Amino acid sequence: LGALRGVALAALAAHLGIPQRQVAAIGDRQNDAPMLEWAGLGLAMGNADEYARAAADHMLPPFDQDGAAWGIRHWILGE
Repeated sequence: LGALRGVALAALAAHLGIPQRQVAAIGDRQNDAPMLEWAGLGLAMGNADEYARAAADHMLPPFDQDGAAWGIRHWILGE
């Protein structure tokens, strides 16, 4: 199922006309790795497994520190 996330993200981006380099993805497990690899910006949660960490461009704080929100503010909104 993990590979399907990457394929689905690519299909959605193509459907919306969004270039790969402008797509961000956040994940934490092996099944997220293909999605993180495909995205122009792959962000792994601080508590991510080894596969998600290896696939990501950057690490975020863990869930209990609002890592996804921090990543969106920092990497997407530039705050």
